[in-house]
Amino acid sequence: MNWLLLVYRIPREPTAGRVYVWRKLKQLGATSLQDAVWVLPVSDRNREHFQWVASEIIELGGEVSVFDSELLMTSAEPTLRERFEGPVRDAYQEILETLKRGKPDLAALSKKYQQTKAHDFFQCPLGDRVRDKLVAAQGGNR
Repeated sequence: MNWLLLVYRIPREPTAGRVYVWRKLKQLGATSLQDAVWVLPVSDRNREHFQWVASEIIELGGEVSVFDSELLMTSAEPTLRERFEGPVRDAYQEILETLKRGKPDLAALSKKYQQTKAHDFFQCPLGDRVRDKLVAAQGGNR
């Protein structure tokens, strides 16, 4: 499997720039390998996201490189992949548990599902189950 790496350096002051970049990378579902080294699975969409973040880092006076790389130590790949799959699985499970409660906020759960689905790079089987349960719940509220 190939991975995209974003490596950057940004001025320490003002700190707002550093926080902005960190939040942006988290929103994209990227995971940090080290302080300023972030990774996403290779896809056209993720490549475009990293290119946008890279241009924003440059605008903030920073330096950035984006790499398309292959993980050579395959024993490390399951660990890296789990860093993406674990939070997605947990978010789907949380949605399912909330659906079991009386009168859940279906709009909020649908939004959370869409946000989680955007980070579901490896198509977690729970995603389909959550979608089906949401659709069923919405059908029951009409």
